[in-house]
Amino acid sequence: MEFLYQRLHSIDISFAFLTSIPVLHYPSQSMKISHLLATCILALVSLTTQAAGPSTESNKRIVLDFYDAALVRQDVDAAVKFIGPTYIQHNPTAPDGVEGLKGFIKFLKEKYPNRKGEIKRVIAEGDLVVLHVHSKSMPEDRGSAIMDIFRLENGKIVEHWDVIQPIPEKAANPNSMF
Repeated sequence: MEFLYQRLHSIDISFAFLTSIPVLHYPSQSMKISHLLATCILALVSLTTQAAGPSTESNKRIVLDFYDAALVRQDVDAAVKFIGPTYIQHNPTAPDGVEGLKGFIKFLKEKYPNRKGEIKRVIAEGDLVVLHVHSKSMPEDRGSAIMDIFRLENGKIVEHWDVIQPIPEKAANPNSMF
């Protein structure tokens, strides 16, 4: 990279008077070729870095499909397909691993068969996806505001955190929790 910097540093850059477009002045034809080659290499490195792992958008899609399978349809077999070989659970009431997830879905299905969750927001950055959910155990409930945080590796969910806050009857302000 030092060689590349030295080569690029010796190029004279000036601005066209009327257009403010940078104009490159090369001391030699070999400098022009070196600059073109360096630009191509940097573009390839950028493309390779972007293609190295699942994109933020594909991570969002994976988490949304998982949420639909696990919590909307409560389909254990469909849900476990989204889980990686290791699944770390940070909710203190749920065990780690696929078996813990299967038990949780079974519990919800038996105890809250009419449970509904409405995703209000999806936020993603890199390998993390956050869902902001309005969850109701029964249709007449006010429900809870939930923030689910998922971490993905190689297109699979490998870690989960959540924060659950019951919706009070009366709030100290006029703002919605969503």
